[in-house]
Amino acid sequence: MKSVPEYFGSMVFDDKCMKATLSADVYKSLRKTIDEGAQLDEGVANAVAAAMKDWALSKGATHYTHWFQPLTGITAEKHDGFIAPSPDGGAIMEFSSKELVKGEPDASSFPSGGLRATFEARGYTAWDPTSPAFIKGNTLCIPTAFCSYCGEALDKKTPLLRSAAALNAQALRILRLFGNTEAKCVRAYVGPEQEYFLIDKGLFDQRYDLRFTGRTLFGARSPKGQEMEDHYFGVIKPRVAAYMQDLNRELWKLGILAKTEHNEVAPAQHELAPIFTTVNVATDNNQLTMEIMQKVALKHGMVCLLHEKPFAGVNGSGKHNNWSIGTDTGANLLSPGKTPYENAQFLLFLCAVIKAVDDYQDLLRLSVSTAGNDHRLGANEAPPAVMSIFVGDELSGILDAIEKNKPYQESRDTLIKLGVDVLPKFSRDTTDRNRTSPFAFTGNKFEFRMLGSSDSIACANIMLNSAVAESLRIYADRLERAEDFETTLHEMIRKTIKDHKRIIFNGNGYDDAWIEEAQKRGLSNYPTTPDAMPHLLDEKNVRMLTSHGVFSKAELESRTEIMLDNYCKSVRIEADTMSFMARTQIEPVSSPIRASSPKPARRKKAPARQAPAPTRRKLSCVFLSCSMESSAARTTSMRPCRPWTGLRVSSPSQP
Repeated sequence: MKSVPEYFGSMVFDDKCMKATLSADVYKSLRKTIDEGAQLDEGVANAVAAAMKDWALSKGATHYTHWFQPLTGITAEKHDGFIAPSPDGGAIMEFSSKELVKGEPDASSFPSGGLRATFEARGYTAWDPTSPAFIKGNTLCIPTAFCSYCGEALDKKTPLLRSAAALNAQALRILRLFGNTEAKCVRAYVGPEQEYFLIDKGLFDQRYDLRFTGRTLFGARSPKGQEMEDHYFGVIKPRVAAYMQDLNRELWKLGILAKTEHNEVAPAQHELAPIFTTVNVATDNNQLTMEIMQKVALKHGMVCLLHEKPFAGVNGSGKHNNWSIGTDTGANLLSPGKTPYENAQFLLFLCAVIKAVDDYQDLLRLSVSTAGNDHRLGANEAPPAVMSIFVGDELSGILDAIEKNKPYQESRDTLIKLGVDVLPKFSRDTTDRNRTSPFAFTGNKFEFRMLGSSDSIACANIMLNSAVAESLRIYADRLERAEDFETTLHEMIRKTIKDHKRIIFNGNGYDDAWIEEAQKRGLSNYPTTPDAMPHLLDEKNVRMLTSHGVFSKAELESRTEIMLDNYCKSVRIEADTMSFMARTQIEPVSSPIRASSPKPARRKKAPARQAPAPTRRKLSCVFLSCSMESSAARTTSMRPCRPWTGLRVSSPSQP
């Protein structure tokens, strides 16, 4: 059996593979395109196409596809064979730079929000060289952007790349002002924690609501759910462990750095977390991870549920978006260092994030808005719908000292002593963790905890990148014109803290008193998707997003239309499913059974026969087991009621 380092990335045309298959000049030119955004040369594209084809064929691939992310929220692909006719009547395998760089899917069949009419079908996919190609099954998958015939973005990748470019441009301006001439680019890095449920497929198939909507609409609560808090970080059951092992193997082959796995709070709920990578690759990897999770589950006789709230009464699933920014030289711009009070560059980037979150609360809130996530936000396992930032005690003290223009009393390291000599002593972190905060600083990154488990992380990171880019643009404009850089910098940081401290909250986000306090502070509160989505077209939001070239106004209008339409359709499907289940499964078993034929005629002089009293069908409520043990020895950890099937009629002898 091969070791993990031997097969890791074996199905990815990654940097190691490119270096081995491309000439030095082609490789250098391609790396410049990837790292610095330089224009892609046609000759380089030809060489890459040839090398990519040969590599894919050596791995057993027979087809290729432009793999893209339309506004459906999932991925799309159209497969074409490498096969082409040869002059002697046989077949050869071909793949040109034209086929690599551009594809032409049908644009009218995907959501466009009015950008395309039905009869205007042409669309284009364009190769994204910053995200490596990979092999799935027998198909070479090439990550691409998707646009209409007129150039409007019809996907989630294109605006994400635009937002990353905007953040890079403004962050470099700030770094140059601090004398940094080495960094060539600044990137957003993301590590999304993915939560999910696993249930037995045989039981899943018996639930119309799970099959059609992803969550239970009817059912009964289990006598034991998560009350004992014994599932979180508990021993992983053998069936789940086998699933996780296979899942890791498939993800590692695709170069996805799946790192952490554990049981989550709710019964049958689990989590997978990868190592950080660039926001574009992280988004592609997360989409691929969700697909692979569901495929591997089926091989183990299970179904992977990614709905935000599949079962009532227990925790739902989120996707914590850990976000940071760093340079190509390896510097983390959100790392405080040992003396954050004296680290002016860190404080400026920290203030840029604080200002961005406060100024664009509505954009961040609507970026995570879906019908499924509306069931989760505000509950005990998820942050409230009100946006706030947790920065911790140390940074709060620093920001307070800067605002009041007073010396900061630096905190000293505190050793944790457990009272047993054999156990090690270690330094306590300078701040605690706040699991109720929507947007928490966790040492050298921010954790955006409002995302739903089934949603793409693209939308949230588009808004976050763009909002921070806008803050940095404002700062750079002021500092570039400043006569006294240090004085202007200090006053600008101080003003940001004073103007935006309302967004900072280090307390309990689950407390009802916080919602009242947030209202007094003037923070926005949009409980549902219909409350939040229309704010995408607010004047300030349109102005900011269009000024950085992330969206056009038409693209924003189309996305508002698509998201609201998707919400309405999701709710309608749930309503139709409830009606169907009530009519076909619940009503029949709760109504008397009427005689199917007329009573027999009475005979003369014969005593009349008394008809039996009408009987009712017994509701045979068989619970849905969410245990991950083998079918021969299942233990029930959570049991929503399955549809009433296998019904039997009671008889007088069987009350």
